[in-house]
Amino acid sequence: MKKSFDFARNFNSSDGQPIFILEMANNHMGDVDHGLRIIEEMSKVTKKYDFLFAFKFQYRDLETFIHPDYKKRMDLKYVKRFSETRLSEKDFLILKAEAQKLGFITMCTPFDEVSVDMVVKHDYDILKVASASCGDWPLLEKIVSTDKPIIFSTGGAKLEEIDKIVSFLEHRQKTFALEHCVGEYPTLARNLQLNQIDLLRRRYPNTTVGFSTHEEPDNVEAVKIAIAKGARIFEKHVSVRTDKYEMNAYSANPKQVDKWLQSAKEAYEMCGIVGERAPSSEKELADIRQFQRGVFAKDVIRKGERVDTKNTFFAFPNQPGQILTNDLSKYSVFTALKQIKKNDPVIDVSRVDTRDKVYEIVVKSRNMLADAKISVSNQLDFEISHHYGLDRFYEVGAVIITCVNREYTKKLIIVFPGQSHPSHGHKQKEETFHVLSGTIIFILDGKEREAKAGDVVVVERGVKHSFYSKEGSIFEEVSTTHIKSDSFYEDESISKNKNRKTELTYWVD
Repeated sequence: MKKSFDFARNFNSSDGQPIFILEMANNHMGDVDHGLRIIEEMSKVTKKYDFLFAFKFQYRDLETFIHPDYKKRMDLKYVKRFSETRLSEKDFLILKAEAQKLGFITMCTPFDEVSVDMVVKHDYDILKVASASCGDWPLLEKIVSTDKPIIFSTGGAKLEEIDKIVSFLEHRQKTFALEHCVGEYPTLARNLQLNQIDLLRRRYPNTTVGFSTHEEPDNVEAVKIAIAKGARIFEKHVSVRTDKYEMNAYSANPKQVDKWLQSAKEAYEMCGIVGERAPSSEKELADIRQFQRGVFAKDVIRKGERVDTKNTFFAFPNQPGQILTNDLSKYSVFTALKQIKKNDPVIDVSRVDTRDKVYEIVVKSRNMLADAKISVSNQLDFEISHHYGLDRFYEVGAVIITCVNREYTKKLIIVFPGQSHPSHGHKQKEETFHVLSGTIIFILDGKEREAKAGDVVVVERGVKHSFYSKEGSIFEEVSTTHIKSDSFYEDESISKNKNRKTELTYWVD
């Protein structure tokens, strides 16, 4: 039974299955029984593979396709071949029915307008445009009048011609795909031009691209390269050799098709997951870990002490269960669960990841700036002050964005609703606060002063100051150079807390 097939979904989504097209062309030799044998032999091969498969036929209305004066010219190769391999409408329907019964999607290439009507009448799943018809505008006008999805071969077409065809189809909202094709039969390996797949995918990013292959039947490497380049459709001429019928040089027999499909299967296995980062195997992680540096105690680390770059060093080899340099981050807080001796591996620690909390603060800060219509650079240097830890940030803390820090300094300070900043002073820095939004209470040497948007408050050197806001506020700090060691808090525990700030650069757009 044929697998369910939705052309638009299958070829325009990242999880769609690839489709392998088996092209019979005139290899049925005008003999229905031989055509049935080809379909049946190929069905035995394709059942081994979890791909979508289509069988493709070709329609020519020879009464109109061949010029009246040339119909009897058997000295012309293809007039002779088309004439000798002619099938009736009934014959084609027998072959199509057999392909459907064996689970194949059905496709057909019409080479003239009468044949387009026949493709529609016979209700093929997909309509194919051969390279020879790529710029045949009378035929294309007829084809787009149908509701069939279309696959175009681009062999021999110039880029501007393909541009016109893609525009032609897009403006008519047709469902279609393109196939890179080289119209040499067979195509030597050096002439396959597989980089054209990249060109088509880049130039038409919303269009599925395939590979119509005419390479020599024993070549199983080209399909691997095409898959790696992102092709999703693969087409090959197929046939069966018998005592009565020979095969042409570019058609593959069942054994060759089997090797072709096996090669494709191996390529998909090697290429792996599409559109997302592939998970690592346990072996890969173990193999990589053995070469990573471990974290060791520089001096004795006491139980309950924070483990960071100041009291550790990094060296190889690491020990099982030891934290690694790869684990260290400004967002990861490690605390010793028991005393760690000098030079011992850091193993018994607890870990708290603050990344989500920090990101939440950054996002809320960005939103406050936007709501206040304060324009800032898209790259900001954030300093999140959490004097008593991130868990109490919205109670005590502030977000400080440094705009410039030279002989003069400019900062934006964001105070969230209900948040306060503890009392402190500076010996070297003098500050001027310019309120940009909201209302904030400044406490200068114990005296409260309410300030609203537009107000300016000067804090001279040595003046102890703190602030809080009920509704939230943003103000600008303009000051002399900021020096990290020049902040003196009334609560000495804050000054002793070496981890009271999280600094990061963040791109807000």
